[in-house]
Amino acid sequence: MQGRVLIVAGSDSGGGAGIQADIKTVTALGGYAATAITALTAQNTLGVFDVFPVDPSFVAAQMEAVLSDIGADAIKTGMLFSTPVIQSVARVCAQWATSIPIVVDPVMLAKGGHELLLAEARSALVQDLLPLAALVTPNVPEAELLSGGMRITDQEGMSRAADRVLALGASAVLVKGGHLEGERVYDLLRTADGAEHWFESERLLTRATHGTGCTLASAIAAGIADGLTLQHSVERARRYVQDSMRAAPGFGQGHSPLNHAHVFADKPASS
Repeated sequence: MQGRVLIVAGSDSGGGAGIQADIKTVTALGGYAATAITALTAQNTLGVFDVFPVDPSFVAAQMEAVLSDIGADAIKTGMLFSTPVIQSVARVCAQWATSIPIVVDPVMLAKGGHELLLAEARSALVQDLLPLAALVTPNVPEAELLSGGMRITDQEGMSRAADRVLALGASAVLVKGGHLEGERVYDLLRTADGAEHWFESERLLTRATHGTGCTLASAIAAGIADGLTLQHSVERARRYVQDSMRAAPGFGQGHSPLNHAHVFADKPASS
């Protein structure tokens, strides 16, 4: 049986990130992707040029329609944009998804700097959604904001930030270290019960980085939906992202998209 993932996120007209990357990722990993779209963006590899938010009540309606019929084995959130949307998503999750693991990708800024989460909505993200999360997946800039503005420059800083993010109520956190300098990339998975695991990989010298965060979080959610452990889900997701970057088509003039449709051997046997 396919693992069902409900993706709650914004649309990327360029197809490299957001809902488009999420659907491609879950499908490539053998899962079934359903969606609730939170915003439309006009963007390409050079940046985000405009955002058209979806009414919060309609975001909730999309989620409820999926959960009341198709159901979900995992929920993944991405770009939520505003406080009312976050509150609507949290309300639906509390009502319909109390036993469904939620992977929260705290999307705040596009690579070009465009705001994908309004500054005034950060408190709602922390207060309303993070306590519901089975996993939150901040990159270094997001972890700095979520941890109260601390500066992260190394693995020790990642570890301190992980503790601070966990204190906000999530069951686990994956602090992604790709923004730090060095020939190796380190990510830290830490859970509320004190367990931790460091993941290490080579740094790929490529401009194919558009949508890596969305892709990783959706790949993790797909693993959870398939019944994999959290650590195995993260391990598989990291390999999928790396292989997708290596196989990237090179489209666009800026941060180019990944190749989500490359052949990836590590799928569930049932797919």
